[in-house]
Amino acid sequence: SLGFGDAPAGAEPAKKSTATASFAGDKKDWRVKLSLPREWESYPIFLYSLGITGGLVFPFTPTVMVSNSASYNTLKPIHSNYSFYAYQNSQPESITISSPFSVQDKYDAEYWTGALHYLRSATKMAYGETSNAGAPPVIVRLNGYGNHVFPNVPVVVTTFSVDLPADVDYIYVEPISTAQGTYVPTRSTISVTVTPVYSRSSIEQFSFDK
Repeated sequence: SLGFGDAPAGAEPAKKSTATASFAGDKKDWRVKLSLPREWESYPIFLYSLGITGGLVFPFTPTVMVSNSASYNTLKPIHSNYSFYAYQNSQPESITISSPFSVQDKYDAEYWTGALHYLRSATKMAYGETSNAGAPPVIVRLNGYGNHVFPNVPVVVTTFSVDLPADVDYIYVEPISTAQGTYVPTRSTISVTVTPVYSRSSIEQFSFDK
């Protein structure tokens, strides 16, 4: 007779092999990401959060606003019905990235905390008792959507905002590098504005033909 919980031989379903989930056609990580400066990799606040992903990766597909501009000088000759325009210069405008953040466990909470400190740090110069006092805010790299959208673009973070809603729950995070922990919203939105910056040497290598 069969014991309690036993099943007849051959009745068990075949075991499925495990496989890593992936998107069809994916050849690289196309998520929007701001790189983590090398000198920050050992900081406790980033080591176990942003250090794992190598930078600030927006967990959900963000809303991104991109624009470029071309400036023209207006020439207004006397006794003419029309103005003439002389080209002056072109420039990439600031890029705005806005993404929801969902926190469901302590690991998500640590990542949210790391993201907040990352953006605070990226908008400050080295000051006071910092080892490299006087240095300007860091230049980071923006990647996302493949090689023809944001291919490792050098940017500086100019502004950011984080909302702390009143109508959501908050998760307590154990201390990461401080004496006391903190509370993190389970749902929030982080918006970041970055501006592309290129060195003179890289601009000199620009080729419109390529």
